Amino acid sequence: MKIPVEISARHVHLSKKDFERLFGRNNELISIKKLSQPGEFATKETLTMINQDKKMENVRILGPLRKNSQAEISLTDAYKLKLAPIPKIKVSGDLANTTKILVMGPKSSVKIPCIIAQRHLHCSDKEAKRLRVKNNQKISIRIKGTREITFHNIIVRISKDYRLSLHLDTDEGNAAGIFRKTFGEIVK
Repeated sequence: MKIPVEISARHVHLSKKDFERLFGRNNELISIKKLSQPGEFATKETLTMINQDKKMENVRILGPLRKNSQAEISLTDAYKLKLAPIPKIKVSGDLANTTKILVMGPKSSVKIPCIIAQRHLHCSDKEAKRLRVKNNQKISIRIKGTREITFHNIIVRISKDYRLSLHLDTDEGNAAGIFRKTFGEIVK
């Protein structure tokens, strides 16, 4: 079965409390593009990530609002921002013992947890049965091409609301030479 591969660039998820602090109480996220996972979207709103004298501007916020805020960046982003300690590779939502990053919006700024997202496979219950995978299982997926590569330690994330897709960060996508619609296959 072909696995669609998507590259997840740096982005931020915000809680309602942090969104209101950064943008004001009477604002809402404005969707500009639906993402592959049902109900998720890229927003018009962006933030600036700041660490001392280093900045990354126009960092996209993804919606909808979440219970907890978090920034997801690549290792290259962490080096550019000179973050110390370097953010840990973690499953999205695992915010224990994380590096914090200052994010600035039009109204104020706030420090939020920052991670390098663990590569992961989204799939629905039906897709998981077809693929014979279980939630939180670690799998390997090969991506063919001029820079053929096999990614290991991919965490399977199953939900009835998910749609099949492998999520890699920009460093991983560049390592595989991905620049257009790409598919991978599970390696047994």
